[in-house]
Amino acid sequence: MDVEKKGRVGKSVWGAEKLSLGISIVVAILMGIGLGIWMKNLFHQAWLLWLGVFWGVAAAIMNIRIEYKKLKKELEEAAKDPKYKNYKIKKEEDDILDEFGK
Repeated sequence: MDVEKKGRVGKSVWGAEKLSLGISIVVAILMGIGLGIWMKNLFHQAWLLWLGVFWGVAAAIMNIRIEYKKLKKELEEAAKDPKYKNYKIKKEEDDILDEFGK
């Protein structure tokens, strides 16, 4: 994804999308618990609460999987970028880095 081409708002949306994974995990679990409580009260069956918890955790795992796939795709696109391909440090730069580390 070319964030530079999206402008100021596009960069903010991209950043918020990356930060939203943690929020979406919490929201998915809370929605599952809420749904479980609602079904428990509606049908008077205690096990429906645990069904809701299970659905919430499953939704959270699904959100993680979706974000993982998006990130993997972005990293594969970055790996194909010519400026990152076959990057090697020259021997002279290695000597300078060694001197700097002493």
